[in-house]
Formats: sequence, structure tokens, C-alpha cells
Amino acid sequence: MHFLAGEGSIVRILMLAPQPFYQERGTLIAVDLLIKAMTEHGHQVDLLTFHLGADRPRSGLEIHRIRPWPSPGQMRPGFSLNKLWCDIFLIFKMIGMMRRKHYDFVHAVEESAFMAMVTEPFTRTPYVFDMDSAMAEQILARYRWIRPFGGVLRWLGTLPMRRAVAVVPMCEDLAETARKHTRGIVQVLSDISLVSDATPLAPVEDLRTELGLAGPITMYIGNLEPYQGIDLLLRAHREALRGQPEAKLVIIGGVEADIKRYRALAAELGIADSVHLIGPRPMDRLGAYMSQADILASPRVEGTNTPMKIYSYMDSGTPIVATDLPTHTQVLSRREAALAAPTVEDFSGELSRLLGDREERIRLAANARELVRQRHSWDAFCKTVHQLLDKLETRTATGN
Repeated sequence: MHFLAGEGSIVRILMLAPQPFYQERGTLIAVDLLIKAMTEHGHQVDLLTFHLGADRPRSGLEIHRIRPWPSPGQMRPGFSLNKLWCDIFLIFKMIGMMRRKHYDFVHAVEESAFMAMVTEPFTRTPYVFDMDSAMAEQILARYRWIRPFGGVLRWLGTLPMRRAVAVVPMCEDLAETARKHTRGIVQVLSDISLVSDATPLAPVEDLRTELGLAGPITMYIGNLEPYQGIDLLLRAHREALRGQPEAKLVIIGGVEADIKRYRALAAELGIADSVHLIGPRPMDRLGAYMSQADILASPRVEGTNTPMKIYSYMDSGTPIVATDLPTHTQVLSRREAALAAPTVEDFSGELSRLLGDREERIRLAANARELVRQRHSWDAFCKTVHQLLDKLETRTATGN
């Protein structure tokens, strides 16, 4: 591999993103940020992705899409049969592209690292494994019937790490796993806040006026997959209402089926009047929505990777209540957030405590904003990407 990441040189990268790029959700936002950092540094990126999603024109970027038949019309986050079907088309198109064009390396996101791994002995093109999550744990969490085979699934999940020239986890917990299984570079590439540079394209709705809200607002933003702990949040909110009967819960995000399910649960719990599931909102306006909340909640109960929204939460100026689990604590401490055990009693207790303590809310929000701007800014992200390219150059030059 003739790979020079130095000043004035151009690196040719094949990026594999087995998702519907571009959509406004965690992994895809991270892919878009990575492409932006690479192309702004003068490198050339060919992105191979699914047939779904919006194009994101950018100098230095070419987007290539698969054409599956039959063609799935939608794709939920995480593992699915639709995703597996599209992966088959992705690997064949990848092979065709690599036969026609030379790449300095393949940057493989999530399960596409398996594709890069099986083709690497023939193409001699090294690959970087972009480890956005623990894939085995996600599958085991969603499909409980497969848990007896958990050991085999976890072992399979380590295989792409073993041959990768570098593993790029998005948090320290995943990095610890990578270090156990790879001889390559391990470079943590944390997500960043999406709030500071976001400018609303149009006026944002005033939730208090639109929804008729009079009391304090707890807000959740994100998808409504089971691992996010929305059940826990609803039940904790019900308990918090005992001391704060005017409190409201606003949930932004989710697909229609999930929204209906949680509206039904809120009705079953007798709190429908104080819970508002308002569906997705544009990402570039989320900062304006966060500023209307008194508390931002992250009740995630499964997984160890840090949710991307946490960094924007931290930068919002609104205090956070989060579960006291590695998914949060590898970024947050009690200096920056109220941390609660993933139980209804503890989570509701922290909600109630913060709702009643304005000075504590101000203190936590200020500390969180300071931390995110020091460690999780756009400049810090770009610096880490360029450090990774420099490390890859050095490793290639020395043959190690």
C-alpha cells in the first residue's frame, strides 16, 4: 500500500456504510462527520452504501449505491433480515469497485468489516474497522432466542478486529474489547456535539404553547428501540408526578409503530395527559428543542457504547439525568449529570430531585457544557481523524 497521509498528499478511501445513508440517526451522522473531516483534509472518499437515504454532495466524495431486488422500502436501526439482504448486494458491489479502482484502505463501518476481512487476502487492501457498537450484544438484546449461542456470536464478532490494520471504536469500553483482539492500531473516535454549529432553518415550535404545557419539562430525544429504556422513563415519570404533579414528559423521535406502542403504555399507566410523543424533528433544530426542557433524560438500559445524543445533551445548557451504566459513565460523572441506577425508584428519585433544585440544574449543565467543549468539539474530532491517518502512514512505512 502506497499510503502517504502527509501534507499535500491524497489518500483514496473506500468507505463501506451498510446503512441507508443519509438519514438523521447516530451511526449515519457519525459517518457523515467522518467523511467531512477526511474530505476537508483533501482526501478522496468513495462511499458505498444502501439504496435508501438522501445524497450529501461534498467535494472529494462520490456516493455509490446498491440496487437490491426485491428492494426493502425501509430500514430500522440494528440487525434485521432486510439489512442482511442488502449486505449481500453490498459485498458484490464492493468487489466490483475494488477490481476497477485502487484504494489505499477500506474504512468499514459495523458489519461491513466482515466483508473487508474476507476480501483482504485477495485484494491486499488493508481495512479499518469502524466499531460503532458491540454487534453481538445488539443481536442478543433484540433476539432473545439466540442467547444460547451467545458465546459463538461474541467470538465471531472479534474476527474483524484480528485482521484489521486499525480498529476505531467510538468509546473507551469498545476500545478495551478491541485491544484484547487486535494487533493493529486502536484509536478511539468519540462522537461530538451537534448543537453548537446547528442553526435552525425555520422558527422552532414553542412546545409550551403548542402542547399547552404549564409545568417543568423532562425531554428525551432519540430512537425508541427497546434498549433506550423508554419503558423505564415512562414509569419513572409516573412516580415523579407524585411530587411534581405539573411535570410533563416530551419524547422526540421514533417511528410511528413505536410511538403508538408507548402512547398505549402511557395510557395504561394513567399518565397519558402528561406524556407527549411528538415524533421526529430535524436534527439541526434539536438544540432549540433541548433549550425548552428543564431536564434531558437518557434512560438507556442496554449496551455499552455511548449514545451520540449525550454529547449534544451536554452542550445544550440543560441538565441531564442518565442511567448509571458504562454507556454513560465513560463520558459523564456526577459532576456533569445526575446518575441513577436503571430502576424506576432511582431514576424517578433523580428526576424529582433535580426538578426541585434549580441551582443544581444550573451547576450540572454548566459543568457538562465545559467538558464537551474541551473534549468533544469539531476541532478535537478532526484532530483525532488526522492522527489516525498519520498512524496508518507510520505503520505502513515500517511494515508493522
